Amino acid sequence: MTTPVVDPVARSLQWPSERALSRDRSAVVRQCVAMTSRAVTSARVENEFLIAVIMPAVFALGLYLPLRSIMQQQDVNYIQFLLPIVVLQTAAFTAVSAAQRSAMDAMRGMNKRLSAMPVNQYVPLISRMLTNTLRSIVSVFAAIFCGTVLGFRFSGSLASTIGFVAFALLVGTVFALGADALGLIARRPEATSQLLVLPQLVLGLLSTGFVPETGFPEWARPFARNQPVSHFAATLRELSDGTIRFATILPAGLWLVGLSVVFVPVAVLAQRKRT
Repeated sequence: MTTPVVDPVARSLQWPSERALSRDRSAVVRQCVAMTSRAVTSARVENEFLIAVIMPAVFALGLYLPLRSIMQQQDVNYIQFLLPIVVLQTAAFTAVSAAQRSAMDAMRGMNKRLSAMPVNQYVPLISRMLTNTLRSIVSVFAAIFCGTVLGFRFSGSLASTIGFVAFALLVGTVFALGADALGLIARRPEATSQLLVLPQLVLGLLSTGFVPETGFPEWARPFARNQPVSHFAATLRELSDGTIRFATILPAGLWLVGLSVVFVPVAVLAQRKRT
């Protein structure tokens, strides 16, 4: 019985399997760098980073100027109170952009084209999330800069300040993961925007980020007090003034873990399905 002869040229033209790609970490890193560079260039051309700088200023001025005098009458330094929700609103806006980006990739068949190439199936997801993280960094620092111009100051330690930025970026990453999965599933940019606007409005406006809990009617206070955006805003507020308490960060951390447990598998499954 003769052994079949394999043409060396044909063997060299065979693309590596998914298992081989997973083992070749250097190839995965190169692919991530290339895909992230493409995504960042696309975001820059479409002025996403410019919008990431402008939107925090719009949020800060649009919320601070109308309510400043009212909150001053209640002896509340409103910019100190307000900046955490401005940061969270920019994170939500970044999530909307993340959903639109993944929906555009799905609509244009980018993931299907990449599946026909020797590219690790998770590289598109990783590259999109790296781009979303970069956009979140720009928006968070832009929000802090706008708040500083309006009078916001960090009064805690350096560790608390770093914790403020890290926690804000972590929340933005979790939001972006869920939005990315939604964009892949919906495959229509306009549909993703419509699906995300309502939760953003409800959770943002009915939270203790804009006004203290006492500003809500009695029937709305339990929801405003216990929903995730309120816990995230309270944690950022205490990190900004260096008075963070375990009782404040515990529910915020539990919400983050719970959202991650839902969003991470959904994002991975949505990416695998599209490839």
